[in-house]
Amino acid sequence: MRSDSIKNSIQTRIIGLVSGLILNAFGNGLCISADMGSGLWTAAAVNMNHWFAWNTGLLLFTMGVINAITNQFLIKRFDGKRLIGEILYVLFFSYFVNIFTSLLNRVGVPNLSIFLRAILSCLGVVFFCIAISLYQRANIVMHPNDDTTNILRFLYLKGNSTAAQIIDFVPPIIIIIVAGVAIKGVYSVNIGTLFSFIFNGILIASADKWVWPGLKHNFKTTNN
Repeated sequence: MRSDSIKNSIQTRIIGLVSGLILNAFGNGLCISADMGSGLWTAAAVNMNHWFAWNTGLLLFTMGVINAITNQFLIKRFDGKRLIGEILYVLFFSYFVNIFTSLLNRVGVPNLSIFLRAILSCLGVVFFCIAISLYQRANIVMHPNDDTTNILRFLYLKGNSTAAQIIDFVPPIIIIIVAGVAIKGVYSVNIGTLFSFIFNGILIASADKWVWPGLKHNFKTTNN
């Protein structure tokens, strides 16, 4: 058997999924607490939080569920396993984001200097990019937003990942603009957001190579 056809055991893949989930939540919580920029979907939730005073974790969960349902329409068929898996992912993800944000706020991250908070926001982006690499390689279930990008890329855009990413960014950008007009200010869009926009792909690819290289890309076949 060729080495590149070897897949990980289900136990290893579960570890990859769980570690990716927790690291993703921590990275996003760090971006929220530092308030110097985050990923666009997280920024959209933060701005809606300032607009309606709704819990950020609940907003992330609600948007994730809507995203998971949208994916069912994009694939043009009902995939119950996919839908339930993505909803469960965002349920745990949003819960842990709330926990980590609260803990980081308590230890004083929002009170740090702008320079340190900018560094922490960028570090949060690094963490959630590593997380994406982990759970994509584990390939059990992933965040609905990542699935949306894959669906757009391979079913609609002839493999164009850049176009898929840009389209996926449109809804949170609209939310941020509308909320910004309503509250007369924009939150969680800063250097961390720019860092995420520029380096997401590079960071994920680097994590594939350098972070737990033994965790392979466990692509699904007709036999698994």
